[in-house]
Amino acid sequence: MADALLPTGFKQLFTPRRISARVRKLAKDIDSLYGNEPLVVICVLKGAFVFFSDLVRFLRNKNLEVDFVRLSSYGDGTASSGRITVGKDVEISLDGKHVLIVEDIVDSGRTMHALLQRFAARNARSLRLAAFIDKRERREIEINVDFAAFRMSSGFAVGYGLDYAERWRALPAVYEITTE
Repeated sequence: MADALLPTGFKQLFTPRRISARVRKLAKDIDSLYGNEPLVVICVLKGAFVFFSDLVRFLRNKNLEVDFVRLSSYGDGTASSGRITVGKDVEISLDGKHVLIVEDIVDSGRTMHALLQRFAARNARSLRLAAFIDKRERREIEINVDFAAFRMSSGFAVGYGLDYAERWRALPAVYEITTE
């Protein structure tokens, strides 16, 4: 979709080319860390699905399992409600396995803190986090993002799987909504 077809108030942050380069680099970094160790890569639905799909395709690990979890804390707003709901849990056993959680945006840290605690209780061998966007400045709970494609200090992003009230996920680039 051309920028001219977007509503007023959309400012492009990351082009498809820049996104692809960053995701490839993250995959190389992840491969360097895990090699061919058994690894469970878990996508946090819905926002991370495009990032997750590209990342998994670039990984070279031959002992890779994938699974999905669905959490929500935003609803139809642009800020977390503070209430975390688990809509779908993982189906693969995490016991004794390296686990990489793939999230769209980590901001307050609340959702990821809850998920990391949940998975730690399942005896994962290691837990690490990859995020498409890391909003470190907005942390309320200290969470380490081990692999971040991009960092933002503020703003609300859409595209490349990121949405506003379930809209704009299919945009190939990432845009900041500057007006509503």
